Amino acid sequence: MLLTRRNSDWLPDVFNDFFDTDFMPRVSATAPAINVIEKDNEYDVELAAPGTTKDDFKVSIDADNNLVIDLEKKTEKSDKDKASKGDDKKNEGRYLRREFNYTKFHQSLILPDDVETDKIGANVSNGVLKVVLPKKSTQEMKKNNKVIEIQ
Repeated sequence: MLLTRRNSDWLPDVFNDFFDTDFMPRVSATAPAINVIEKDNEYDVELAAPGTTKDDFKVSIDADNNLVIDLEKKTEKSDKDKASKGDDKKNEGRYLRREFNYTKFHQSLILPDDVETDKIGANVSNGVLKVVLPKKSTQEMKKNNKVIEIQ
C-alpha cells in the first residue's frame, strides 16, 4: 500500500487505512501499540513497549521524510540448577530451563508537510517512547509556498 497523500488531514487517512483494515495483519501480537495525538502546536507519537529503555530505540527521518521508529531488545532469562554444589565444576553452566526473548519492531510514518523536522524530540519514560513533532507556524508554511510563473 503506497501512501502518497500529504496534507494537514493526514492522520485519519493514514492511520485508518493502515491499522483498521485486514490488508496487513499483525505478524506478532506483541507489536507495540501506537497513539498519535494532534495538538495546536505539535503532534505527539506515543509507542508503548514495557520494559524498554532509550537504548532499545532508534528514531530517525529517512530520505523520503518519513519518521522511522526501530525497536530492538534482546533479553536473556535463566534458571540455573539449584541443586548444584558451589565446588562442583561439572554442574557449572548447566541449565534446567533457559529462555531467550528477542523483540524487533520497525515502523515508518509519513510526516505531514507542517512538521519542523529539525526540531523533533523524543524521550522514553516507563516503557513509553514519546516523539514530539513540532508544527511549523502558518507564516513559515506560506514562505514555503512558491508560485510558478506560467509562460
